Amino acid sequence: MSSLVRIRRAAVRLFAANGFAATGIREIAREAGLNSATLYHYAGNKEALLTEVMRTCLEELLRAGRAALDPPADPPVQLVRLVRAHVAAQAVNPLTARVTDREVRALGGANHALVMSLRDDYESLFRQVLERGVRTGVFHVTDVGIARLALLEMCNGVANWYRPGGRLDVPELQDRFAELACALVGARPVAAHGPEAAALRLDSEPLEPLDPAEVTP
Repeated sequence: MSSLVRIRRAAVRLFAANGFAATGIREIAREAGLNSATLYHYAGNKEALLTEVMRTCLEELLRAGRAALDPPADPPVQLVRLVRAHVAAQAVNPLTARVTDREVRALGGANHALVMSLRDDYESLFRQVLERGVRTGVFHVTDVGIARLALLEMCNGVANWYRPGGRLDVPELQDRFAELACALVGARPVAAHGPEAAALRLDSEPLEPLDPAEVTP
């Protein structure tokens, strides 16, 4: 494992457990088994490290989301593929996903603008599908913006509670969330499987799961 991967995994583990503000650069170095000088050489400062973790996570979500919409299909099929891809990413990369979702306010200036631009690009995929579904009469929602937020928050929650080895494996979890997504927009359930079946494990994701007792409420 490279030093940079060790640093990213250590940072994500600590950011998820304690929050960005309460995590020091020396703690990250110690968790990674390196000294602070080596950490600065590979990762720069703490905000640069957080930005890179979040950028990589959002770029992977964006890649998976675009793949879920190709080839073109009816809005319910596209929505289910988007939801399945998002759920899988959250289940496979829970700590990275939680840090990406919670710590955007820790960024400033160009870093904040970069991350927000990527997040907006990703969320626009859901907006486009929802708008087309409403326009063609297959979705029945009164507020597309609220529907988009509800779908994303529902999927993001997977990172907070899903654990491998539980009652549902990832494909079964995707199936349940696909049903919920269709119900939320008033569409008939559809079976839509695509490139989202197996999510990519990000190199920032620690191999060991975080003990729930370590998480600061």
